[in-house]
Amino acid sequence: MLKKWFCSLIVIAWLFGNLSSIVVHASSPLSSTSRMEGMLVVDVSNSMKSSDPNSISNEAMKMFIDMASLKGDKIGAIAYSDEVMREKALVKIQSEQDKNDLKEFIDSVEKYMYTDISTGVKEAVKVLDSSHEQGYFPLIVVLADGNNELDPKKPKTAKQADDDLAKAVADAKAKGYPIYTIGLNADGKLNKDVLTNVAKSTNGKFFETSSADKLPAILSEIFANHLKLKIVPVSQVVGNGQFQDIKINVPNENVLEANISLISNAPVEVKLIDPSGKELAIPSDQVLLSKSKTYSMVKLMKPVQGDWTLKVKGVPKDKIDINLVFNYDLQLKLAPLAKQSYKAGDTVKIGAFFEDNGKAISDKDIYQSMKATLFVKDLDNGKTEEFALQTDDQGFAGQFKLGNAANYEVVVKAEDNSFFRESPPQKISVQKTQSAPAVTKPSQTEDDKPFPWLNVVLAVIGALLLAVLVYFLLAKMKEKNRGFSGQIVIEIKDEDTGERTNPQFKKLKAFKGKFRLHQLLSLSPEFAETEHIIFKPASGDTLMLVNNSDCTIEKGGRAIDGKRGLDVKKNDRLRIVLKKVNKSVYIEYIS
Repeated sequence: MLKKWFCSLIVIAWLFGNLSSIVVHASSPLSSTSRMEGMLVVDVSNSMKSSDPNSISNEAMKMFIDMASLKGDKIGAIAYSDEVMREKALVKIQSEQDKNDLKEFIDSVEKYMYTDISTGVKEAVKVLDSSHEQGYFPLIVVLADGNNELDPKKPKTAKQADDDLAKAVADAKAKGYPIYTIGLNADGKLNKDVLTNVAKSTNGKFFETSSADKLPAILSEIFANHLKLKIVPVSQVVGNGQFQDIKINVPNENVLEANISLISNAPVEVKLIDPSGKELAIPSDQVLLSKSKTYSMVKLMKPVQGDWTLKVKGVPKDKIDINLVFNYDLQLKLAPLAKQSYKAGDTVKIGAFFEDNGKAISDKDIYQSMKATLFVKDLDNGKTEEFALQTDDQGFAGQFKLGNAANYEVVVKAEDNSFFRESPPQKISVQKTQSAPAVTKPSQTEDDKPFPWLNVVLAVIGALLLAVLVYFLLAKMKEKNRGFSGQIVIEIKDEDTGERTNPQFKKLKAFKGKFRLHQLLSLSPEFAETEHIIFKPASGDTLMLVNNSDCTIEKGGRAIDGKRGLDVKKNDRLRIVLKKVNKSVYIEYIS
């Protein structure tokens, strides 16, 4: 509360001090990257045994994970029935092991009795709220049959469940979290209306399937649509027992990854030939291979430009569906406008160009292979005009003439056959014709001057700020010297062997203000990542845990976000899953 008052007073003082100099300029939102934050939400109720008997939902989630980029995409998973049964916090994917950990979590989830879809959606929104990072695209993928089956022993009614779902969906929409729903319909009991409404209300999309063969197309469309990519069509192959050649063209050097999914009833063999004619080892640092019971996924890392050959060998007469999605790190930017201000009738010149990791790209082949369009929206009447842009080796260029509206918004869209990009919107305000200069008033005498209320208000605010600052500093000093009581029991589990260390009892009375988990682990270099897990004293002999590390904190088998602080009470037992070593630290706070 003190911090909120302090911040509010600073803002008020700033507004008073700068009121006469505030000017509104054209907006230029931060550019987005191709990274995403995907929450996979799956119904694990008893009804899924009939609506999803072959665990297509598991295959879908694993395929989505395999499609995710190794350059920092974040994926989390929630398994729900009429409550959240298991949860995996958003994991920043930086290795194949990160993906394998997520897929092992998915395979470990059991089935439970009842269902309440609002539970899963609400929890997904909550996780994205607590873990969302600027520069990431958030999305939610729900895999369910759309039917609720509430526990009759609990007080929640069907209407309350529907209301909770409506609130969760509205919350997701307001925060810009599109929800893609995949309806599982093996038993023909799919509630299509519920899942369609959830998707449509959040600018997502509804899909339906009763078999695994539709998954590549569905997931490729979700993946591509969300990251502004396009699915590159690849011919279907019917196995003949021999290797068959599939041509794949990598259009330019800015492709980060090429995801090739193959789905068939029987296992397939693959080989890969690069544009120079060299066969690449699979798997290798450049080519990753993932397999499940229904699909294979080949991921090319930073493939060179040119024509590649994918050799596929399937059993005779087996149909093999192949999908291809490229992942780019290109962002479309608008060039700065030539003038700071414009009048009605002025001609505005617009330029746009691609950036790769903050560096402008000059490549005639890239720009000439694309179609670029300028969209000009009249913000007074809502109408939008389109203008084709010209290309050169520096980007796209064009112009348009301003009308009589007060404000316009311009956006450039560029696309080829494998992806599209859209620039952040740029607002242009049109100056109105200036009126005649006002008549100069005679100078005021001392008696005519108004009472300086603004100065008085600023003086009062200044005094209040000083008083609050002093109080705040005193409170911080008191907090810094606050002691701890009780002790923490520590056990370390080697996840490879299953072995645990003997419990170690660490008394806390020697610490003041705060301590780090790494200190309790004797500052061992092996556990250096726990340096950013901090404990502070809290009210009622409790601890406040703040997790600023990449480690996952679990309580009762559920991942818990600790970035904003987590209350740890006496006898609470937590598991800290380390990322850099395959070990877990178990802690218990006792008297």
